[in-house]
Amino acid sequence: MLHELIKIWFHWVEAWGYWGVFILMAMESSVLPVPSEVVMPPAAFWAAQGKMNFWLVVLAGTAGSYFGSLLNYLAARYFGFPLIKRFGKYLFLPPDKLELASNWVKAYGSTGIFIARFLPVVRHLISIPAGVFKMPMLSFSVATTVGAGLWCFVLSWFGNRVIGDAPELLNSPEDMVRVMKAKLIWFVAAIVILGVLYWIVLSFKKKPKAMF
Repeated sequence: MLHELIKIWFHWVEAWGYWGVFILMAMESSVLPVPSEVVMPPAAFWAAQGKMNFWLVVLAGTAGSYFGSLLNYLAARYFGFPLIKRFGKYLFLPPDKLELASNWVKAYGSTGIFIARFLPVVRHLISIPAGVFKMPMLSFSVATTVGAGLWCFVLSWFGNRVIGDAPELLNSPEDMVRVMKAKLIWFVAAIVILGVLYWIVLSFKKKPKAMF
C-alpha cells in the first residue's frame, strides 16, 4: 500500500504543479508521513524542463511545510499533550515518537525546531511539543520557516542534479528516495553538528529561565 501511495504523491507533483507541492509538503509537515524526497526533487526536475519555476517550487514547498507545522502547533497548543498522546496512534503519532520529539524541544528549544526540519521522524512531529510547551509563535514560525525553506531549497537543488543525471528515477519513487537520502546524509550531518554547536554557544549566554 505504501508503494501505491508514494506513486500517487509522486504524480501529484507533476499534475498539480505548485499546489501539489504546497499540499504534499503541508501533509509531510503534519501527521501524514509523506516523504519530502518524492515532492521537491520531481518538482525541481520539472522546473529544469521549463514547466515550473525553481524559486516558486521552493516557495511553495516552504509555505506548505509551515502551514502543516502550524496546524500541528495550534492543535497541540489548544488541545494539549494528553489528548494527542491518547489518540495519536490513530494519526501516525505513536507515544515513543512523541516522547522523542518532546525531549528534543526541551533540550534544544527553537534551535531544535530548526535542526528538526532536516531529520526524519522528528521533522513532522516537532511542532506538537512546541505547541504543548507554548513556545512563542514568532520563535516557532521563524525557526520553522527558515529550516523548512533551507530543506526545500536543498532537496530541490539536489533533485535537479540527481534526476537531471538520471531521469529514469522519475519512474521509481522508491529508488529516488534511496538515492536522495544517500546523497543528503553528509549535508544533514553537517547541519545537525552546526546547530548543536550554535545551541551550545547560546546556552552560555541565555539566562537559566529562558527555555526558548
